[in-house]
Amino acid sequence: MTDPITWADARETAWAAGYAAKPAPAELSFGEAAGSALAAPLTAVSDLPAFPTSAVDGWAVAGPAPWRIGGEVLAGQVPDALAPGAAVKIATGAQVPEGADSLIRLEHGTVADGYVEGPTAREWREAGEEARQGEELMPAGTPVTPPVIGLAAAAGHLTLPAHGRPRARVVVFGDELLTSGVSGKGRIRDALGPMVPHLLVGADVQDGVGPVEDTLEAHVAALREALAGADVVCTTGGTMVGPVDHLHAALAEIGAEYVLNTVAVRPGFPMLLARTGDGKFIAGLPGNPQSAVIAVVTVVAPLLAGLRGLPLPPLRTVALAEDVPGRGSFTHLALVDPAGRRLAHHGSAMLRGLAGAAGFAVIPPDGAAAAGSTVALATVPGVSS
Repeated sequence: MTDPITWADARETAWAAGYAAKPAPAELSFGEAAGSALAAPLTAVSDLPAFPTSAVDGWAVAGPAPWRIGGEVLAGQVPDALAPGAAVKIATGAQVPEGADSLIRLEHGTVADGYVEGPTAREWREAGEEARQGEELMPAGTPVTPPVIGLAAAAGHLTLPAHGRPRARVVVFGDELLTSGVSGKGRIRDALGPMVPHLLVGADVQDGVGPVEDTLEAHVAALREALAGADVVCTTGGTMVGPVDHLHAALAEIGAEYVLNTVAVRPGFPMLLARTGDGKFIAGLPGNPQSAVIAVVTVVAPLLAGLRGLPLPPLRTVALAEDVPGRGSFTHLALVDPAGRRLAHHGSAMLRGLAGAAGFAVIPPDGAAAAGSTVALATVPGVSS
């Protein structure tokens, strides 16, 4: 074991490793680009809107009153020009006819004998009001969110320049694990195999491997199998140096080098991140479920963000409703609910508290946090709060 890296440095180190290894940008479909970052500025292919569009249902009118109604314009149609004294019924989003001076809202108009009257206003969006052709809409590095995809589509794009999703795979170590049934006779149900894939937000998650037999040969074979079809492999268990902890020896066998090895955080201390000679990553998560989630929060989520060109995932804040102790020279990640209350069932091997948590209150090393204080909050990927 080496001296553990600080929790803050572990996040930065994992993110930087991913960012340095992010794949070359490519033109991706909206679905493939979602959750990545723009690898180049997003520009408008045409004026946005491309032509004047009505903001209301009503009538387009030209010249002074009275206005005689002569037809209608629906969205998707190209209207004829309006002569003075003419009106045309118009739908929201329809192209405003050339020659129109203003619009009468449907609810404000009065129709009699083929004429319309009512208060008028220029209630339409001018061509190029939102953007001009070639104008930069979003800079490179912007996260590709659903609104960004909508903007790109409106601006005329079919694809986006972005970094593709890394392929990820989970390898579960442990002879004692069951994949069905209930715990008993010295064996326990595996919680990490079903849970961890859903924490790998931003990755294309492949089928998992395991449970893997507790032998060095089986560990090496499982890692090689998983790495053959993945860019990031998350292993569960085996991160210590006990009699059946073979991960470190297996990493040496396949020629992987540590990016970081152990983190000064409680729970979750014995986590690691390694890189193979061909640039693939192995994240070693502890076998205790809550510790494994903390390893995802600390190492894997930053790594995946970097690989997609995104910034380091930001921390939120929470106001504590009660005192939270420190853990000596280690960062303490303490489960809290949205109101800042500590949760019961917060042991490293437990998931009950985590299932109802807003995230982990971050208590810095060599300190504690008092009720009423505001501290950083590390949230769990895939869990909204």
